[in-house]
Amino acid sequence: MKTRRILALACGAWSALIFLNAPVSARAQSASPIAAGEAPQQYRDVVRLLDLWLDAEVAYRGVRGFSAAIVIGPDMIWSKGYGTIDADRKIAAAPDTIYSICSISKLFTSIAVMQLWEAGKLSLDDDIGKVLPAFAIQRSDRASGPITIRSLLSHSSGLPRESEFPYWTSPEFKFPSRQELTQKLAEQRTLMRVADRYQYSNLAMSLLGEVVASVSGLPYETYIQMNILSPLGLSDTRLGLPMQLYGQRLAQGFGPLERDGTRQLLKPFDTGGIAPAAGYTSTVQDLARFASWQFRLLKNGAREVLRVSTLREMQRVQWTDPDGKITWGLGFGVGRDGTTLLAGHSGSCPGYLSGLSLVPKAELAIVAMTNGNSGDSSGEIAHYTRPMRRLMLKGMKLAPAPAGSGSPDLEAYAGRYNLRPWVSERVVVPWGAHLAVLDLPNEDPAGDVVLLKHVDGDTFRAQRDDESLAEEWVFERSADGRVVRIRRNGQIQMRLSP
Repeated sequence: MKTRRILALACGAWSALIFLNAPVSARAQSASPIAAGEAPQQYRDVVRLLDLWLDAEVAYRGVRGFSAAIVIGPDMIWSKGYGTIDADRKIAAAPDTIYSICSISKLFTSIAVMQLWEAGKLSLDDDIGKVLPAFAIQRSDRASGPITIRSLLSHSSGLPRESEFPYWTSPEFKFPSRQELTQKLAEQRTLMRVADRYQYSNLAMSLLGEVVASVSGLPYETYIQMNILSPLGLSDTRLGLPMQLYGQRLAQGFGPLERDGTRQLLKPFDTGGIAPAAGYTSTVQDLARFASWQFRLLKNGAREVLRVSTLREMQRVQWTDPDGKITWGLGFGVGRDGTTLLAGHSGSCPGYLSGLSLVPKAELAIVAMTNGNSGDSSGEIAHYTRPMRRLMLKGMKLAPAPAGSGSPDLEAYAGRYNLRPWVSERVVVPWGAHLAVLDLPNEDPAGDVVLLKHVDGDTFRAQRDDESLAEEWVFERSADGRVVRIRRNGQIQMRLSP
């Protein structure tokens, strides 16, 4: 069993003062068709623990608003919102809350490019100068090969990360127009040879948006709507912030947590010429539909928006940095978490974080969005999507309690227990034929969850990974038969709530 990791102070720990001052009714909001606690029976226990973990993370990290969804195969099995999305703390976050999805936008641009490739209208090994005659950039290495469509999709083109405008700079966030971006290219310089090193590039993906418009003969936005968003039924995914819904269904964006526990409301932005790289907005429900389409296509084959072979190619490693630590597909980030193969993308824009994490083999997708920056550029939304993914993968293997096993009613023990001053709270929930115990807040719920096996009466024992048994956990009842506390190692943990 692993020792629970304690969140570090200062950079790692987040104040809960803001969230705890919000109205209780606004702290969590479920939405149809899947409501919290109504996941399919085989996933209900793991979703319940995940929900408790997320609720605690939002509270203890001072998150303003947060929405999440889980997809297994063709179905969104659960979705929920936490916190509030407006400066007045009146509008609850929900699964249909709209957020900027930032760099997840790149997936739609990449799919458009691959559709044009399928149609024979471009080659992935075309020099971008052949497709965009106005393309001009100074070369840091004159002996470098051509900057190809493939290298742009895999972030191996050597182009700078950004166009030379201060659009990520507060408070204005002034983005260039398409024309300004193209004109500025002549003043910029490549950072390295093509296919030499990985360099993530919003500039590269913005240029691919120009490729889509040039090759298709349609405005970029029109092409995306006609060929991707409408066919997939993504009615809540669009270019730009729908300002008519700002502070209502469109979440207002906030900066990272300040030392005094506050977050600054940030100015809305228009990504202009950077839109193909970072300009879309969506909901967790819509990205859940986007994920389920991918699983459906991978399972059924044939063609739906893309050929299945094309999607597989996009989610296959196309680029590996020389140190072997960074791998990339065609538009998709691809890699591993241990032995688990992953695909997807994350996003970070002023006031918003988003993540789409896919486990194609397990047909599992995690979608998460929040309206506040983390202040941790290395972790960002992965602080939520990684533990959610790991916990779901653990729970998807969970066997239900066998009928007639003689086990007690595990629901009688479920609830929150006091473990102060050591941790903020401890939760106990059913976990198949066992109980699951988790201390909150927690950075690694899948690794730190403790499983309790029933022994006799109200006595359980902790079960190690090798299924051998460890210390006793004895649940004690009041005179009326209710479970009111836990005795463990002679110490008492009082039950706070059912």
